[in-house]
Amino acid sequence: MTRELWSIDARDPRKVWAALKPALDGSGAAILPHPASPSGLPETVPANVAVIVETSGSTGRPKRVMLSAAALKASAAASDELLGGPGQWLLAVPAHYIAGINVLARSHCAGTEPVMMATRDFSATTFVEAAAQLTEERRFVSLVPVQLARLLESEEAVAALSTFQRILVGGQSIPVALLATARARGLAVSTTYGSSETSGGAVWDGKPLPTARVRLVDDRIELAGPMLAEGYLDDPRRSAFSFRMQDGVRWYRTDDVGELVDGVLRVRGRADDMIISGGVKVSIAEVENAVRSLPGQDAAVVVAAPHPEWGEAPVVITTRAIDLDVVRQSVSAQLASAAAAPARIMLIDEIPLLSTGKPDRLALATVVLK
Repeated sequence: MTRELWSIDARDPRKVWAALKPALDGSGAAILPHPASPSGLPETVPANVAVIVETSGSTGRPKRVMLSAAALKASAAASDELLGGPGQWLLAVPAHYIAGINVLARSHCAGTEPVMMATRDFSATTFVEAAAQLTEERRFVSLVPVQLARLLESEEAVAALSTFQRILVGGQSIPVALLATARARGLAVSTTYGSSETSGGAVWDGKPLPTARVRLVDDRIELAGPMLAEGYLDDPRRSAFSFRMQDGVRWYRTDDVGELVDGVLRVRGRADDMIISGGVKVSIAEVENAVRSLPGQDAAVVVAAPHPEWGEAPVVITTRAIDLDVVRQSVSAQLASAAAAPARIMLIDEIPLLSTGKPDRLALATVVLK
């Protein structure tokens, strides 16, 4: 059994909202929200697929993740349990992101009308204006770290954020200092970890959603639960590698490494971001988080580069000048490792970004090697 697949112009979130509801109810076609015109789409997909999310991570080729209505509804139900019930959502991230699709799916399951921002023009002013349109007492929003950082610079935006029962922040690692600042302002911020393959955030504040499970296999993070994707569109080999059955449980093998401390997951970074510098394992993600905690460096990016003495070493790429010794001392102290100290700093005019808004790490790695 199959159903039609439609590409939906995600530049207008109202179009995604209108098409998502019948996709979830089974009365309409499956949809692939996209900010452009994707190529190579089949006319039909398996009947249980409701939404396809095209993801182009910071490395590797794009993937088209197949999500069933049951998976998205399971994610929404588990989220509601942690949130203490349904409410009204503000859509502040693009509608083709899994976080944006989740906002709309949760709204549909709750029977509430989301307020949808024009995310291309995101600012403290537009956020405050959008928040003022919410009509329900219980209100929620999903943000990425850079959005939260921008809002914390505005007292009006902080006041608006204080009216939300929960502010979910995900999409990438949030700097420790940023999270601490938000919570010190009294904001109900929760960090989320997950991916399109898990219908978005399946781990909140280090703990899995009520119906989700987490484990480590050789330090690699694996997730299970009813919110898992069906696999990848027209890519059975990748599907078989990433989704595996064991003892009757279907697990998704992530690209991240982490550790569990008293049942709380700490994500250390991508498995392919671990380097050996001077014989010591160093997580590029941890170095980047440490650098981003420094004043004015919240958008800095850290990549690995060859080093004549240590083999590999972290390199900081930033648009704001900062003294190398200051960075090295701070990173070494934060991570309790001299090997983690960046070898050099590159100052550039602008950080190249992917269509998802994340740094283009492949392009930056190429810049470092020149």
